[in-house]
Amino acid sequence: MKRALISVSDKSGVLKLAQVLHGRGVEIISTGGTAKLLTDNHIPVVGISDITGFPECLGGRVKTLQPKIHGGILANRQIPAHMTEAEELGIPMIDLVVVNLYPFKATILKPGVTMKAAIENIDIGGVTLIRAAGKNSDSVTLLTDPVDYGEFIEAFSADTLDDAFRKKMALKGFRHTAQYDTLISQYLAKELGDSELPDQLSLTFEKEQSLRYGENPHQKAAFYREISLLDGRLSGAEQLHGKELSYNNIGDASAAIEMIREFSEPTVVALKHANPCGVGTADTIFGAYERAYKADPVSIFGGIVVLNREVNAETAQEMNKTFLEIIIAPSYAEDALLILQKKKNLRLLRLPEIMKPATPEPYFYKKVDGGLLIQEADLLIQDSKEFKVVTQTQPTQQQWSDLYLAWIVVKHAKSNAIVVVKDGATQGVGAGQTSRIWAVENALERSQTSTKGSALASDAFFPFSDSVEKAHAAGVQAIIQPGGSVRDEDSIAACDKYGITMVFTGARHFKH
Repeated sequence: MKRALISVSDKSGVLKLAQVLHGRGVEIISTGGTAKLLTDNHIPVVGISDITGFPECLGGRVKTLQPKIHGGILANRQIPAHMTEAEELGIPMIDLVVVNLYPFKATILKPGVTMKAAIENIDIGGVTLIRAAGKNSDSVTLLTDPVDYGEFIEAFSADTLDDAFRKKMALKGFRHTAQYDTLISQYLAKELGDSELPDQLSLTFEKEQSLRYGENPHQKAAFYREISLLDGRLSGAEQLHGKELSYNNIGDASAAIEMIREFSEPTVVALKHANPCGVGTADTIFGAYERAYKADPVSIFGGIVVLNREVNAETAQEMNKTFLEIIIAPSYAEDALLILQKKKNLRLLRLPEIMKPATPEPYFYKKVDGGLLIQEADLLIQDSKEFKVVTQTQPTQQQWSDLYLAWIVVKHAKSNAIVVVKDGATQGVGAGQTSRIWAVENALERSQTSTKGSALASDAFFPFSDSVEKAHAAGVQAIIQPGGSVRDEDSIAACDKYGITMVFTGARHFKH
């Protein structure tokens, strides 16, 4: 290795790297702030202009975009004609390229950043250098991440740099530029209000953590987070206590957080296997937890509980009576935290902005065999004024309240889904059934208390009146469903026969 080009925005570790290179007699070409840092620390450098014979210009926008630089990186050392031509043109070979890019990501994550500032931080020359070095990795070593400097120094010092290392670094470089370009396109689409499903789609995420395993122990897994402001997002939550989150924990926690955002009053959501098993609303968070727990004290065992108010000592004491996997809340009173931390493995997550996500998730992604399904996220929020009472019997004020709660909860249960609610708490949830009547039976049979006078919600229309018959037999007095079946009149007639009030929403909430 005779010559290296070093031009970095992130200068972490670059001094040690340059010292090692200089110590082994490697000539260092550098630019701007990097060159100044190295020379200030007594490491000699050759300026870009000394190689190109052309000054940096346009305020530094054009520095390395020049044949004498890129020729020295791209020349194939195994092709004699390349080497002869390079010698005739006075192009020096560059064997190592150390580059990282303008901080576009850090810029767009700053609150209130302007588009002008963001665009100014789009790197041009650095991306080109990375692609050139990556393309010619047979001969050129590329370093884009300070994390890799140590491994390079060790191999370089021992004269063991090999093709495998260069290929690994090239792959990392191409991933780096791919993410960089994706961030730019995502940012511009957001700023320009481009909400259409594009003809070409690129997504980018960063690994948050490797997981012990996936849904089952024989499956490898990792958790990747979005690159955005994370206020209110699960990936921005602070874990205060307990063992590492698992694959299933993260999936369930995400579902619970999505659901709790539907409520403004003190609410507790208990969730198991991505389905709500108990939801309670009340004037206090303790009262909400009591209702959520009593809704299904069996399924809540080993489940996730999310609250939209601070956890106080009284609520913490009550939650500690049950084995829970995770508790998520905007905050914890100091004495409540001490109580909950007595359980070694209980995971405690603090998410201060749980009720204020930075922006609603615009799309929902689902991997399928050979492709990706994308749909707009189900963000529909309906006011009860939009609903239509289709029966002779009108809902009472309490029934309206219970119907609305049931309608919110059923949206978050796997289809086919039925939710039964009474007095501000779920009584039974029938989810993931292949028949709607089975979902009705499941929800009614799982109720821990009498369903007489309760409200029932269905995520999709009733194809037959049998669901009304089952509901009546269990004492249900109010039903909410989308409507739209060719046999709606059969269900309406059955409700009128039994004095049940039925409300149509005009919207369906399938969740598969």
